[in-house]
Amino acid sequence: MIELNDVHSRLNRTRVARVVRPANEGEVCAFVRGAREPFSVMGGRHAMGGQAFLAGGVVLDTTGLTGGARLDRERGLLTIGAGAMWPEVIGATAGSGWGIRQKQTGVDDVTLGGTLACNGHGRVLTAGPIVDDVESFRLVTPEGEVVECSRERERELFGAVIGGYGLLGVVTEVTLRLVRRRKVRRLVDVLDLDDAMNAVHRRVAEGCEYGDFQYAIDPEGDGFLKRGVMACYKAVGDDVEPDGEGADLPREKWLELLELAHRDKSRAFGLFAQHYLSTHGRVYFADTMQLATYIPEYAEFLAQRRGVVGGGGGGGGSGGGADESLMITELDVPPGQLTEFMARARALLRSLGVDDLYGTIRAIQRDTTTMLPWASADYACVIFNLRAVHTEVGLARTRAAACGLIDEALALGGNFFLTYHPWASGAQLERAYPRLREFLRLKDRVDPRGRLRSDWERTVRAALGLEAGAARG
Repeated sequence: MIELNDVHSRLNRTRVARVVRPANEGEVCAFVRGAREPFSVMGGRHAMGGQAFLAGGVVLDTTGLTGGARLDRERGLLTIGAGAMWPEVIGATAGSGWGIRQKQTGVDDVTLGGTLACNGHGRVLTAGPIVDDVESFRLVTPEGEVVECSRERERELFGAVIGGYGLLGVVTEVTLRLVRRRKVRRLVDVLDLDDAMNAVHRRVAEGCEYGDFQYAIDPEGDGFLKRGVMACYKAVGDDVEPDGEGADLPREKWLELLELAHRDKSRAFGLFAQHYLSTHGRVYFADTMQLATYIPEYAEFLAQRRGVVGGGGGGGGSGGGADESLMITELDVPPGQLTEFMARARALLRSLGVDDLYGTIRAIQRDTTTMLPWASADYACVIFNLRAVHTEVGLARTRAAACGLIDEALALGGNFFLTYHPWASGAQLERAYPRLREFLRLKDRVDPRGRLRSDWERTVRAALGLEAGAARG
């Protein structure tokens, strides 16, 4: 048996029978056709709800599917293996005059196929999630057949596989719609959330294409989940020289702020705001600006901070545990309800004593294509990085916070991102995703022998009172 875990939350330690890593589509087909036991599909292992793993089963690792990048310079289309990480995707357009419009935020080492599986999104102010940027993809079905999926061909599968969390087949190749590569100027404001909504509208009217709001995290301060740093990005002319490729904080600075976030949250936010204000007016390329500094060694950082030797495991494949970690959760609310939602979130986190060590708010437009749209309306997306202490009491608090935030978002006409954790109740799942049973019926029809499975699917079926192959209702 092999032990795996997710990279970020470290809450999914799973023992699997074996891991298979095909190098091309032909090897995927051969594996699927010859499979005699259920398997799940895994990419960069940043998925935190159990959708990448299958306890006791086989895991198909897609990170070897990186070859064959082809760029259509006339139409602005990039075709590339679904196992490619985002830096490889961006690199494949180098020198062409084209670039990606958006990528999954916060981390780079996630596969393109994984981003499709969760229908990820970036910081674009006036666009929907990644489905809007997908022209087509190639899918190996659970029967081992290869189909081309687009809005014109296999339309039902196109809308179900994107945002379908790897349950309907193995995506082997993706064709992305690109945009003309351009430069953007960063415009920074430090302001209260009440003012941010009007500021965003103003920035969009001025021509800003990207933006987010990173809020204060000190629960003792008046600005908790209220005051924040808003950074927007406005296109500039080709003649303007960029100030650098990357726009994120360097690794050393992130580690410093992470340490401060544990002992002096007010100072951590102050330094963060100071850094961003110092970059006001800087110019970056719009595609590489979206690359992020990520700290996969968070568990080791915490162990060193506590003076514990060998505590936890970072991003390695062995999946060692950690005494605490960060658990991401995302709630989506109508923009007009954002202030009220954040007020409720403040009260909830304070009452439970759960730390939010980093968080941001982004905009998303409605997704009208996928079967399980988390962006079921135009929303403000609120991301929390909750400090999860790996004790019975600590995890119970984190779970209460995550589920409580879902309740507050749903009460205000919002939604929640489905798979950052496996704790949502059946009632929450069905209220947020009314086509979930229909999706499971489609899964049973596409995969009648139940070859593709995951721990997340088992959890969802149990929450809905369903057995595998019995998505009726």
